[in-house]
Amino acid sequence: MPNLKVTEIKAFVPSKDFELSKQFYKDLGFTMASEGGGIAYFNFGRVSFLLQDFCAESFAENFMMHILVEDVQSCWDHVQKSSVLAKYGTRVTALEDQPWKMRDFCLDDPFGVLWRIGQNTD
Repeated sequence: MPNLKVTEIKAFVPSKDFELSKQFYKDLGFTMASEGGGIAYFNFGRVSFLLQDFCAESFAENFMMHILVEDVQSCWDHVQKSSVLAKYGTRVTALEDQPWKMRDFCLDDPFGVLWRIGQNTD
């Protein structure tokens, strides 16, 4: 019987300016675990992704990542207190209760990738 156990899934996140994007994610609190060949592997707890030194602009502006957290208020507070909003001119939305039983907010990276960070409310 084949071993089909999945150990991790990661998205390739686009970047128009690889160096600036790497610094943004570090400033946000992600750890860059490795880098090579135009790919940087980032993680924060159980969340991970591959930042790529490549960007199709229309793709980046329509790309969304979703993180489910235990305490969305703490995450929102962390973003507000970090340097990313002023340093990178990024946008963060207010916390909102969604009809799909989630409280969340959105954060843009410097090049339009949307991060939706939420907590289940049910």
